Amino acid sequence: MAAPAEKIYALNLFDIADRDEYLAYSRRSAREVTAHGGRVIALGQFRQSVVGDIMPRQMLILVEWDSQKAFDSYCSDPELHGLHQHREDGTSSYVWHLFNRLDDLRLLLTQ
Repeated sequence: MAAPAEKIYALNLFDIADRDEYLAYSRRSAREVTAHGGRVIALGQFRQSVVGDIMPRQMLILVEWDSQKAFDSYCSDPELHGLHQHREDGTSSYVWHLFNRLDDLRLLLTQ
């Protein structure tokens, strides 16, 4: 029996560059993310920079994906090309990073 796929987390940080373009993306994206095995688990608006050398972004979205394959299917689905174009045209300074889930930080620190 194959091991279950590991969930991954996509951190999206960005600024709104064109409100209408981003609204065109956001109206449909939640449904498409869900259809491809993702779930938005956090939305946020920038509050304050405490520590770090990353330039602040206006928005945060954290998405849990069922697997890397699920994330890749969302990114590469040819039927979503126009949708992704709205995201690209509606945002700027986009940071899109993928993370593994760590159930226990000690595993990382003891290797």
